[in-house]
Amino acid sequence: MRLRLVLLAAAGLTGGLAAPVLAFADATTASAASTPPAAPDTEIVVTARRLDAARQTVEPALGASTYSLPEQLVNNLPGGQNVQFNQVILQAPGAAQDSFGQLHIRGDHNNIQYRLDNVILPEGLSVFGQTLSPRLASNIDLITGALPAQYGLRTAGVINITTKSGIENGGDVSIYGGSHDMYEPSAEYGGTWGANSAFVSGSFTHTALGVESPDGSSTPLHDVSNQLQAFGYFDHIIDSSSRISLILGTSQETFQIPNSPGLHPDLGYAVNGQTDFLSNDLNERQREGSTYAIVSYQRSMDRATIQASAFARYSNLTFDPDPIGDILFDGIAQTAHKTDTAAGVQIEGVYDLTDAHTIRSGVIIEGDRAVSNTSSDVLPIDPLTGVVGQAPVTVVDNGAKTAWTYSAYVQDEWKLLSDLTLNYGLRFDQLESYRSEHQFSPRVNLVWTPWTGATLHAGYARYFSPPPFELVANETVAKFANTTAAPPATGDTTPYSMRTNYFDVGAQQKLGALTLGVDTYYRDDRNLIDEGQFGAPIILTPFNYAKGYARGVEFTANYVHGPFSVYGNLAISKAQGQDIDSSQFNFTPAELAYISDHYIYLDHNQTITGSAGASYRFGDTHLNADVIIGSGLRSDGAVPNGDHVPAYAQVNFSLVQDVHTAATGAFSLRLDLINAFDKVYEIRDGTGVGVGAPQFGPRRGLFGGVTKSF
Repeated sequence: MRLRLVLLAAAGLTGGLAAPVLAFADATTASAASTPPAAPDTEIVVTARRLDAARQTVEPALGASTYSLPEQLVNNLPGGQNVQFNQVILQAPGAAQDSFGQLHIRGDHNNIQYRLDNVILPEGLSVFGQTLSPRLASNIDLITGALPAQYGLRTAGVINITTKSGIENGGDVSIYGGSHDMYEPSAEYGGTWGANSAFVSGSFTHTALGVESPDGSSTPLHDVSNQLQAFGYFDHIIDSSSRISLILGTSQETFQIPNSPGLHPDLGYAVNGQTDFLSNDLNERQREGSTYAIVSYQRSMDRATIQASAFARYSNLTFDPDPIGDILFDGIAQTAHKTDTAAGVQIEGVYDLTDAHTIRSGVIIEGDRAVSNTSSDVLPIDPLTGVVGQAPVTVVDNGAKTAWTYSAYVQDEWKLLSDLTLNYGLRFDQLESYRSEHQFSPRVNLVWTPWTGATLHAGYARYFSPPPFELVANETVAKFANTTAAPPATGDTTPYSMRTNYFDVGAQQKLGALTLGVDTYYRDDRNLIDEGQFGAPIILTPFNYAKGYARGVEFTANYVHGPFSVYGNLAISKAQGQDIDSSQFNFTPAELAYISDHYIYLDHNQTITGSAGASYRFGDTHLNADVIIGSGLRSDGAVPNGDHVPAYAQVNFSLVQDVHTAATGAFSLRLDLINAFDKVYEIRDGTGVGVGAPQFGPRRGLFGGVTKSF
């Protein structure tokens, strides 16, 4: 047994682009009062760490831009490991927040791939919920830019999570809570026995602010959420060169859809004689679940390492409407139940051909089965007179589809000179889904370290990104003709895969304790993928712009000195698209006509995005602060997406105190102040292409917790 405090030590940002990494580094040591853990078998620990290092050589991000956020950085954030996963990623450059916990990396809409220990986690149906928790991560890498050939399909950013393991015995229990009726008990434990190790964690969160407020109030009407998350990592060392590992996880979450108070229907409908309904009384609910598993076999030899993995994920989403209120307000009350089952294999390897050439290759195959069952209550409309009936009719619209993706790549890391490396490769992707599409994608990156502390990189990548299969609408447009849910247009072209030419150039310089970086990018897209909320359930639907582009620049800086550290990131971007050429039935004829020959801003474009943080430790006291800023996502002006919501800055503080007493041993107390200046700001104002209801950032909240380690 041991005492291991969850400490908030000062953290900073360091790195270099040779393996282009911006990493939040721990600037302090652990408390001297902590008791050393019981040491597990030394040989097993050495073998496990050597295999961990070998696994990393299979998936390097040479030439791309990698932002590393280790466990200590997460602990330093106000809220610590109690925050949602997307809140952690917002501390990386170019990551903009959106409603429903969505993230936008470098002006893209989602298009993010998640990996656990370098193994792909298939996409699921989650909308509000966060499938992953920061508690499971020992390190989080956000990889962007001109990606090497091993990364494909989801290319705006790759979030690779190095999971915690049981190499060090110990665990902790925690209780956390505060404003918005929020409480969150959690626990984690890791340990080894013989050649085996395991790490498990779990948490339960209850809150009265499950979805962003639609009216800016601190605790909205009808917004209770319960969220359960659990994770387990298990591995067995077979011998000095091989092991097998298993990852299991689940998240099960329920959400009430918050109500904007004081509203009444204005469409003029009646349901069996009822014409009025107070919005306060609406009762919409959504349930989301996701369960995943990954099993991997790794073998490392003198000049080669191979990892073969099988992965699977099952997710489900159910939306329950208000049967009368939804018809009066929206003309439709739709019950929706959707499931998605995905499974695949990922086999990859690295071989040191010579001192100058390192060859990497891999094959990834994934199958995906989506089922959509909807039952919609709507009012009939007489096609001759236009009279709207009062007796609802039910439209049943069920469907199912299977998709397959086949991917393969090969690449060579070629050391041209001691300070100059060329990484070039070729990737092939084949999609068999609503469409049959494929592409060969060349990749090339050059990394140069001309003098001490300096790294320069430049790269080009061709990308092939299918629309998110599980979200492609199965709606049969004709079934809703002559009803109050008839779409504004009839075009129903199936979404296309996006094809991108991506260019990236960057530099980084270390000047003692100070590190400065800059990275620029430009991408040219054909069939640019975007997503919007068009249907009655809170489910996003993909569509395409025939052409589009995004460009931007990111600046990073950090300083670490003793117990003090500070970092800052600033991103400037512009993303636009023209001519909607799929899922046209979601748009009005006027929108389609204007966008057909005009570039418009993408609804998720944010011109300026920034984040910053500072940390200081003195004795057993830890002070931390961070801020996220944004110039505002798009809203409608004179033209679609022609304006933006006001700029904002959300500032957070935290205080953590380590306590040591003879009676209780060591534990830590934390106090977090979120949105300290109670800035009322809109994330969305309810206007814009594919935008649903208004959404506001969180109001000021005070939270506290206690953590006891053992």
